[in-house]
Amino acid sequence: MAAWMKDALLSIAGVIILMLSFVTILEAKTVKSEDLNAKQKGIIPIAAFTASGDMESLKTALNEGLDAGLTVNEIKEILVQMYAYAGFPRSLNSINMFMSVLEERKTKGIRDETGREAGPMPADKGSIDLGTEIQTRLIGAPAAGKYIDFAPLIDNFLKGHLFGDIFGRDNLDFQSREIATISALANIEGVNPQLQAHFKIGFNTGLTEAQMRSLISVLAAKIGKKKPIMPIQY
Repeated sequence: MAAWMKDALLSIAGVIILMLSFVTILEAKTVKSEDLNAKQKGIIPIAAFTASGDMESLKTALNEGLDAGLTVNEIKEILVQMYAYAGFPRSLNSINMFMSVLEERKTKGIRDETGREAGPMPADKGSIDLGTEIQTRLIGAPAAGKYIDFAPLIDNFLKGHLFGDIFGRDNLDFQSREIATISALANIEGVNPQLQAHFKIGFNTGLTEAQMRSLISVLAAKIGKKKPIMPIQY
């Protein structure tokens, strides 16, 4: 394990220490110099603070994300996606915070780019068919696990809703969605298996070792040691 990764992992209270299991993956990849761009870096604290319910920090992250060039629709897409990982209450609270941020910026004369809406879903595929294709592509193989036989309904929800209805929307690319997912899971207790799975998926979307270094560095700098989970506000 390279020292940079070990130090970064420890700096966020061991939340993503499980990334140690990816040593062989990292060592097998050619190190490239590309860093995450400003917009991609802006996604990280938005997703992480949405997941933890830290509204004060999220407000800062939302302003910084807009200033970095994220469009209104891109941020809305991230906040909506977060409900699949952090629940409706945190997603809704974050959307309300975003509305407040946009209103404040408008009163200051700041006009943020709206960005494009998602295009229509394929007319010849249902959500489960589309989601199965996307899930298989991102995982690198068809989904497998005892949970599928034990609770097939959750497999249908994952394929049809998460990967079909959400990941199938084309106004946010797969890399951005995985950056958001990894960042959110890194700031939630008790989800190490899912974090591990999405770390792999991040590589499958084409994220490089250098970009993963950048993601971890931003988490360490912006989140630091994990704050206690904030109480849900309705």
